[in-house]
Amino acid sequence: MQAQAVVRHIVDWLKNYAGKACTKGFVVGVSGGIDSAVVSTLAAKTGLNVLLIEMPIRQKSDQVNRAREHMDNLKQRYANVTAMTVDLTLTFDTFAETVEVDETEFPNKQLALANARSRLRMVTLYYYGQLHGLLVTGTGNKIEDFGVGFFTKYGDGGVDISPIADLTKTQVYQLAKELNVIEAIQQAVPTDGLWDTERTDEEQMGASYPELEWAMSVYDTHQPEDFSGRKREVLKIYTRLHKAMQHKINPVPVCGIPPELLK
Repeated sequence: MQAQAVVRHIVDWLKNYAGKACTKGFVVGVSGGIDSAVVSTLAAKTGLNVLLIEMPIRQKSDQVNRAREHMDNLKQRYANVTAMTVDLTLTFDTFAETVEVDETEFPNKQLALANARSRLRMVTLYYYGQLHGLLVTGTGNKIEDFGVGFFTKYGDGGVDISPIADLTKTQVYQLAKELNVIEAIQQAVPTDGLWDTERTDEEQMGASYPELEWAMSVYDTHQPEDFSGRKREVLKIYTRLHKAMQHKINPVPVCGIPPELLK
């Protein structure tokens, strides 16, 4: 990949889109992960207003530290960048108490709460985005957004623009190096930060990003039975996740009413 050229292309695309949308710039949720670090740096390079928001919810200290170190780094490098922390822990705790249910009756409760965290953050980004006239800028990559659906519908999937959604995770890491993203983020194990206990992306999906990138590349031309061992297992994982994610990326189904019933 021609990293410098890709950076220039995305930065120009962001500037042009913001201009056509008559907005002042971008708001980016910063998590301490590689994707949000790359997206926020690309946004900063446009010269337009960039607001970085860290939104901890019972967050692990290492994630908080990486996010804040990254925000400080970008503020030092780019005069158009501002940053703030909006601690949503109390908001989430109140919500969780309000909707409390018996976990033995609803075994998917923790997953529902994890997705609620992401949706609270989406609401926060749109609130500040509207206040400042900024576009909510997505941080999802190609594997997450179009491969396995590793995002929350109407959570981190609720955005105005997606500057890195055509790049694989491996390519995002290449851009991070090109953009001089802080080393702590480049070396961190990917995690979505939506759980009280540490759960890496690989643990949740059952495969690493390079494995899923391979599966995505062969999905349209091969079946799991065409392979053996780990490759067969990974393609099965990818196939299952890809089929399950379709409701996240397809238009909302609309019930068509026969014209004669409307007369």
